[in-house]
Order: sequence, then C-alpha cells, then structure tokens
Amino acid sequence: MKLVVPNGRMLLVVPFQNGIVGRMDDKLHILKNHRIALIGMSDRPSIVDAETNGPIGTAGVEFSSLGAYRFFHFNLKNIANQLHCLTDILPSSAGVLEEKLLDSQCIDDKIRLLQQFLLSLYCLAGKDNVFEYCIRQIEGSEGNIRIKALERQTGYSSRWLNMKFENRLGMSPKNLSSIVRFQKNYQAMISDPAAFFSQKNFFDHYHDESHFIKNFKRYTGYPPSKIIKLKNEFGRTFYQD
Repeated sequence: MKLVVPNGRMLLVVPFQNGIVGRMDDKLHILKNHRIALIGMSDRPSIVDAETNGPIGTAGVEFSSLGAYRFFHFNLKNIANQLHCLTDILPSSAGVLEEKLLDSQCIDDKIRLLQQFLLSLYCLAGKDNVFEYCIRQIEGSEGNIRIKALERQTGYSSRWLNMKFENRLGMSPKNLSSIVRFQKNYQAMISDPAAFFSQKNFFDHYHDESHFIKNFKRYTGYPPSKIIKLKNEFGRTFYQD
C-alpha cells in the first residue's frame, strides 16, 4: 500500500513496467503499461500500488496549481478527485501518444515524447493573470490569506473568484489554502518527526492540536502519529517539494 495525500497539484502518470492499481474516491482503477492517466486536483487521500509484485517503472508529471490550466483546456472541476485515462479526455492525440510510447524501446525517448506532447498542449492556452496572482498570494502566504483579501486586491467578488478557481483548478481558493497549510506541516513532519512534534509549529496555522489532528486525518485518513510509521516511499517520491 502506498498512500498518496493531497498536495495542491494535478498528476499525470504513465506506467512502463508492472502497471498500477489505485483506489481514489472509493473507485478502483487499473492502469496497464503505456496507458496515460490524469489525476485531477484532490482533497482526499488515495491508495496506489503495483498491479503485480516485481520491479516498477513509472513516469509521473506534476502540474502545479499555478500552471495546470495551461495544459488542460476544460473545466478542471469535472475531474477533481478523479482518475481518468487521458484517451477519455483527449481521445485522438492521447491515443497516438500511447502508441508511440509503446513502440519506443528507450526510456529517454518515451520521456521526450511525453514532454513534446505536453509542450504542444501548453502552447494552446494564454495566461490568466488574475488567477495566477491569486495562486501566488495563497502560496506566498502559506495558505493564510482569506478570500476577502483576494477580493480587495483583485477587485473581483468572492463568487467570481470561486468560479474562476473551479474552472482553472478544480477547487475553491479556501480549499487550496487549506491544502497548502496542510502540506507545509506534512513535509515538516516527514522530514524531521521528532522536531516537528516537540516544537509544535503547526499551532501557527491551527486553533489547537485537536484542530490540527482533525485536518490531518481529513487529508491522509490517519492521525499524524500513525502516518510517520507507514512505509510510503511511493507517496513520498511523488509528493515532496
């Protein structure tokens, strides 16, 4: 079992050896070799593992909350907390890419094909300055800015900003801010558990310890004391800064 926790990013995954089995939003997904999966923005934990025992070869691409919309030009709320085969979303171009990945024998060539494909998507969309400004404010404040402040700074209403975020990201500014706060503490905890629990810097972002534990369980399914005991190298690989 490999636990994957929300980190404010979208993820594209391509297994090259020993496919992937995952459970997300109470649905079981099996991803065969050279099939491309797109995982939308998530505010829930998910479970990932290899389809069978043996060596695993997987390419993963993370899309930051700032830039995911430049690659995928549809309402990202439609795939939030979901995993989709990319051929279901982009049937023609993704299908061609999967065939090329299958035919290519060299890992470096597979990665190059994937990069070229993503660059072609990126070039199709323009920049959304208001949205990107709000993302930078949220990340720069470590998730501690309120939407009222974003209203004042941008001149747009909270309703308009929420609609913008749902379309460009798949979740509200408030939800993203909560994930940013959680991730800061999650990274600190897995990096140095002893210092994390002794210094209790998480009180800077939560009302009290029970509030922190409740928030932590929301995003991981476990209390902090149990998370640090899990062997979760896959999750650490994909969800570290």
